[in-house]
Amino acid sequence: MTERDATQAFLDTLPEVRPGERFRFACHPDVACFNACCGDLTLMLTPYDVLRLRRGLSQSSRDFIAAHAEIGTAPDTGFPVLRLRMLDAPGRPCPFVRQNGCSVYENRPGACRTYPIGRASRLTGDGGIAEQFFLVREPHCKGFAEDKEWDTPAWLSDQGLIAYNERNDRYVRLLARQKKTGDAIDARKATMVLMALFQVDNFQRFAADMKLFARLECDAPRQETVFADEEAALDFAMDWVELVLFGDCPTLRKRD
Repeated sequence: MTERDATQAFLDTLPEVRPGERFRFACHPDVACFNACCGDLTLMLTPYDVLRLRRGLSQSSRDFIAAHAEIGTAPDTGFPVLRLRMLDAPGRPCPFVRQNGCSVYENRPGACRTYPIGRASRLTGDGGIAEQFFLVREPHCKGFAEDKEWDTPAWLSDQGLIAYNERNDRYVRLLARQKKTGDAIDARKATMVLMALFQVDNFQRFAADMKLFARLECDAPRQETVFADEEAALDFAMDWVELVLFGDCPTLRKRD
């Protein structure tokens, strides 16, 4: 079973939060269990998580991954899998948690933002994304006794998840397309994916050095944005990886 399949199986055991349903939750230093959920985790990092975290820490992607990530391989796709490296200390705390809370709060990963909601996504027949939401009510968590009330859209908006979900869903589409082939990519292509998607600062330099745009149909405004904006560079990188792996991409084409 893959990490993603295991996550889906876990979510399926939880109560679903249906459209219009509301829940009570708040997390702040006065809640008795504050910081208790920030340890002993298997926290997967998406490409956008890595971009935001290492930029917020003013680190290169290479330095961030060396210091804070464990790299594995997804058996069904061959894609690199990154996990946040927890500290080797009692309770395996997150390296960014402090007594007064999260030291990278503005750039915390999408999984941290979503909690206590679990989000499951799947591709629909027309290439869209269908969502389900579940309430992760852990026994130690006292946040559910707080008075603040939410529905799912309000929670996702409050936690700044729109940009995260958009790019994570794009990544899901890429993984699903590879999985559909029935084969895993080889180590050379996995290294390419790691560089393009998880090391966007390196990919920008690679695109310039290799003169990628000379071989692609890509207008000048997009080219300029790719080099000026890391989010745009990640969006382009996902298109480029899809084009390289499968020979076609709806939003990027090779020059004739």
